[in-house]
Amino acid sequence: MISVSCANVRRRRRNVISKVTGNIQGLKPAQRKSLDRLASRRFSPEFIISPELARALTETSVAIARQIGLLINRVGHVECVIVGDHKTIVIPVLNQIRSAGGRLKGLRCVHTHLAGEPISEDDLMDLLFLRLDLMAVLKAQPDGLPEKLYAVHLLPAGGDEQWHFLPPVVPAQQPANFLELITALEDEFVRLRPVREVDRGRDRAILISVTTMAKKNAEESVDELIELARSDDVLVLDTVIQRRNRINPRLILGKGKLGELMLTALRFNANLLIFDQELNPSQIRSITDHTEMRVIDRTQLILDIFARRALSREGKLQIEMAQLKYMLPRLGMRDDALSRLTGGIGGRGPGETKLEVDRRRINDRLAKLGKRLKEVSRERYNRRARRRKRDLPVLSLVGYTNAGKSTLLNTLTNSEIVAEDKLFATLDPTSRRLRFPEEMEVIITDTVGFIRNLPADLLQAFKATLEELHEADVLVHVVDLANPRFVDQMQVVDDLLRDLDLSGIPCLRLFNKSDLVGEEFAARMAVEYGAILICARDAATFVSFLAEAQRLVRERWPVLR
Repeated sequence: MISVSCANVRRRRRNVISKVTGNIQGLKPAQRKSLDRLASRRFSPEFIISPELARALTETSVAIARQIGLLINRVGHVECVIVGDHKTIVIPVLNQIRSAGGRLKGLRCVHTHLAGEPISEDDLMDLLFLRLDLMAVLKAQPDGLPEKLYAVHLLPAGGDEQWHFLPPVVPAQQPANFLELITALEDEFVRLRPVREVDRGRDRAILISVTTMAKKNAEESVDELIELARSDDVLVLDTVIQRRNRINPRLILGKGKLGELMLTALRFNANLLIFDQELNPSQIRSITDHTEMRVIDRTQLILDIFARRALSREGKLQIEMAQLKYMLPRLGMRDDALSRLTGGIGGRGPGETKLEVDRRRINDRLAKLGKRLKEVSRERYNRRARRRKRDLPVLSLVGYTNAGKSTLLNTLTNSEIVAEDKLFATLDPTSRRLRFPEEMEVIITDTVGFIRNLPADLLQAFKATLEELHEADVLVHVVDLANPRFVDQMQVVDDLLRDLDLSGIPCLRLFNKSDLVGEEFAARMAVEYGAILICARDAATFVSFLAEAQRLVRERWPVLR
């Protein structure tokens, strides 16, 4: 019995010592014991810090000539003792401590200042980035006694002020209302959040663009990012655009702007940051460390949309390959960053199981996927060969995502292909027979939509699908005329067709949704860009389109004249 008791005592002692972190090199055994005793203290949670603990803290800090900080939870227990140098302390990563739903951390930091300095800018940044309940400073006098307790907390309401400083107070005279204050703060944060009961369970995101280009171009890019987020069932709470002369290579944003972003995330109960720019692994890690939120970029958002929408075996193989290629260079990220990455967006499909495997297994999986996709490519080639034997011309619908290609195919062929007002509603290619008015049959195919800055890995993964376009006799480029950026979207599609070596195939340009713009504007644009006006939902508008398509097919298939 005695030996068991001694073992328990040693185990408890080790647990206490493990709470002390930071600059502890060179301390005497007696000084280490004083720190251990600080780590084991408990007091009434109604106080920021008890007068007795405040005095012990400043005495120990003066004795070792180093700043000491305490992280204290809401039941009055010291979670961690942090030892710094004469001027600063460094708060460790707090991943294991609650950080749910945009709430405050549930910890307050009380630390000493040895030179009589006030609450510093670094203190305010720690308060903001770590979402602490409170940041407090005890000014230690030369005799080791505390002068006064200075404290600051975040402000829930919007405005220029981000924090509120409490009146300085002698530790023995502080009011016993700390828990009441923090409860009121959290209640106010909750009260000011937008009420969206129906959105429970959805990711709540803030969209961010940091750019060196003109603000107008950045706004257009963010508008498209909003549509991508909506297509992935993400609730967009706010958008942030920062124009900089030079991008911060580590945090993308400036540190001050990142602080504002953290307060916005807390106020709106956000759990996800989506960047319009592609982030490298070290940038994701740095932003994750500062914000303790899930961080993804535009590429990962697109990959997640594809993972949601792919239905065919081929489509799922293509998405898995693209996701694994994206994740491979990110395997070196710390486990805590990965753990935040695996939930929700970015963790769907193969991501949930593949992020934790080593590089060798992922490379083996990529090799297997490559072989399967080659088989798929051969199968597609054989199907196209059989189609050619039946002497049927092929029309392929191409265009920017959400331009109306699937709706056009449905109206032309009386089909019921899924057609939604979302980006990338169609991923798997679909083919249908279409009879022209002059008794000519063709095959018309619907393909995946294009988008600006389509991820290279995704484009490569869909190579087998896009090979269908090389067999087309006529490309039908569908353009959303009602989109304010339709000219830029046309250029994106034209550039991608050129990159895919498809410029030699006749291309018929259709301006869809012409009913949503003015007649004069639509007519002028059709003449300027050599397009035919249609409304994909109204077959009566297809007369000119079908006549021109039939003419182009006859030019390619003289035997059908």
